Amino acid sequence: MEHKNFKNIEKVCYGRGSFSMMEQILAERRNGGFFLFVVDHFFKGKELEKRLPAAAGDLVHFIDVDPHEPTTEQIDALRDETMQAKGIPAGVIGIGGGSIMDIAKAVSLMFTNDGSSTQYQGLNLIQKPGIYHLGVPTISGTGAEVSMTAVLTGPEKKLGLKCDWTVFNQVILDPELIASVPRERWFYTGMDTYIHCIESENGSLNNAFSHAYAEQSLKLCRDIFLGDEAGQTAANDDKLMVASLMGGLSLTYSEVGVCHALSYGLSKILHEKHCYANCVAFQHLEDYYPEGVKEFKTMLQKHDIKLPQGLSKAWSDETITKMAQVAFNLTHMWRHAIGEDWQTKLTLEDIEALFRRM
Repeated sequence: MEHKNFKNIEKVCYGRGSFSMMEQILAERRNGGFFLFVVDHFFKGKELEKRLPAAAGDLVHFIDVDPHEPTTEQIDALRDETMQAKGIPAGVIGIGGGSIMDIAKAVSLMFTNDGSSTQYQGLNLIQKPGIYHLGVPTISGTGAEVSMTAVLTGPEKKLGLKCDWTVFNQVILDPELIASVPRERWFYTGMDTYIHCIESENGSLNNAFSHAYAEQSLKLCRDIFLGDEAGQTAANDDKLMVASLMGGLSLTYSEVGVCHALSYGLSKILHEKHCYANCVAFQHLEDYYPEGVKEFKTMLQKHDIKLPQGLSKAWSDETITKMAQVAFNLTHMWRHAIGEDWQTKLTLEDIEALFRRM
């Protein structure tokens, strides 16, 4: 068994209305300094903007994450602009979905580590602990609020800054904040949690610890997406926030697999959003996750979600090969899904064939 000694979130504040606790939480950390708020652009001009506990001197950046997922260039620029304007913050607060969570985690590390974030894409390459960082998810599913990875797309690869110091010092889980998520996006991000658990459970690194989190997260997912009260309700938002965190912990102590490897290819080469890319890929992986895919298709039907078919007909051979190369290089995912000898069982051409199913 591979032993893992990962750091968890230091503090979690959970419950409806818990967003109001932020000012009190930050007061203990301010020490005369300023905070950098990184907020999803969706909330610009909305009620949440008025509720931000930003003091005079704090910096608030509203970031549009819809055009693309976080990039190394974006992180380096945010760090450099902040340093030139005011120096190193007392902390970074990320308020938004998985991309905002990853931006907040990544930039908190880059305030204390020299050079470009491109040189830190990988496991335990960060040299020094980052500054204090707090995460407030406003959409649930990616597990970014709990994971030790800040996924970035760089010039050469899509890969996370992954180490103990990436993990948030504090998260605030307020289910009221996810009520405004559009239905399809709510579904795709929720399915990221579901797929995390299916992949975590079905691989060589699965263990009693990761299984305990996955089992409870899957139970919640089935209530949310297949139960008698299935749908985007307040009660289900409460459950989804917890399922997302547990799913993130399950993969932390295990690993993701085939679907995530393929989705990284879709995101890196075609710039598809992560959760949507997972859904596009997962529907075609019956031979790897038969029970999970069958249940996933039932969820699609119940929520009237139509995923595109025949996408690969529009992709050139060159595009498919590029996506397959991105996926092939994610050795830790294939090792978990297929085994230590995965390279004797799977070729680049086999991965290309998986993309051609889409």
